Amino acid sequence: MSAPEPGRPERTDQAPPASPSKQRLRLWLRMLEATRHIEARLRDELRTEHDSTLPRFDVLAALYRRPDGLRMSELSAMLKVSNGNVTGIVERLVSEGHVERLRVEGDRRAMRVRLTEAGRARFAGMAAWHEARVNDLLGDFDTEELAPMIALLARIGRETNDPDGRA
Repeated sequence: MSAPEPGRPERTDQAPPASPSKQRLRLWLRMLEATRHIEARLRDELRTEHDSTLPRFDVLAALYRRPDGLRMSELSAMLKVSNGNVTGIVERLVSEGHVERLRVEGDRRAMRVRLTEAGRARFAGMAAWHEARVNDLLGDFDTEELAPMIALLARIGRETNDPDGRA
């Protein structure tokens, strides 16, 4: 192999390192791919193992965290979906006896929904299953790897919610 011409870099078989912009784009695509993979598995398994859907699980989870219940608008805001999306799910959960509707004092139009005892029990079983499945799906990561990954992803969440970094 001959020496490179003056002023030209030596040619190598390796590609130059990607720019930070390209690396960030690759990171985003990998995060999206990983999220979609895990979400697809959970969706399929929730359907087969618990005869449920991920949106139903999310509604149950939100109500489980609020034992006194939530107004429908609060539930929609918490889940970042439209009132219409939540209404259909809540209707089915009410008909199954997992959720109950309660009147809001002083506001005849507003309804609050909360889990019934049967709903709390149903969600508790699903939540234990969910935690175990996520643990299995992410089981290749050891404790030393998890903490920095969680911290890095938390930074992304803060930057996304507050572009000026004032999280």
